[in-house]
Amino acid sequence: MFTGIVQGTAEVVAIEEKERFRTHTIRMPAAFLDGLKNGASVAHNGCCLTVTGIVDDQVSFDLMQETLRVTNLGLVQIGDRVNFERAARFGDEIGGHQMSGHILCMATVTRVIRSENNRQIWFQIPQDYMRYIFTKGYIGIDGISLTIGEVDKDTFCVNLIPETLERTNMGIRKEQDRVNIEIDPQTQAIVDTVERVLTERDK
Repeated sequence: MFTGIVQGTAEVVAIEEKERFRTHTIRMPAAFLDGLKNGASVAHNGCCLTVTGIVDDQVSFDLMQETLRVTNLGLVQIGDRVNFERAARFGDEIGGHQMSGHILCMATVTRVIRSENNRQIWFQIPQDYMRYIFTKGYIGIDGISLTIGEVDKDTFCVNLIPETLERTNMGIRKEQDRVNIEIDPQTQAIVDTVERVLTERDK
């Protein structure tokens, strides 16, 4: 489980390509290495990955074909920076909202509106998933717990404060970038249940 409070960004320093498989290695900030072991879970851009190797401050992870297909980790190159969050532990403060690290789909950045102290970013999401998008609802974008601002047809926006822009890779996002989306599981469960009940009632 994750909280959606991204702990920072980490540089991808190595990528090993295999058939329908990839191992990538990040340079983990020293402050977050304490107690990290093989088998631990670390979210990369919101996607839950398992530690497969640790050498000094370099930590490796294996990515299956499905992960490469569904998430933007398949687009990552050496030198890119990914948002990371270590798995939450019992007793940790849940400052965002509970997240599983399971990515539903990707969205495309369509517009970036900059102002002095804020930034508004608009995203286009596949139409099939728009039924889960509500103004003021929770959403996970590249592992960041955010509140949806406005919704317009198949697009929506979020408003970002300087702290989020500094701590995460959202500060460098530009038009046409692809981001990982995790829908709030409670929202998804409610919408799916209501749709199923209405469908059964109309039979």
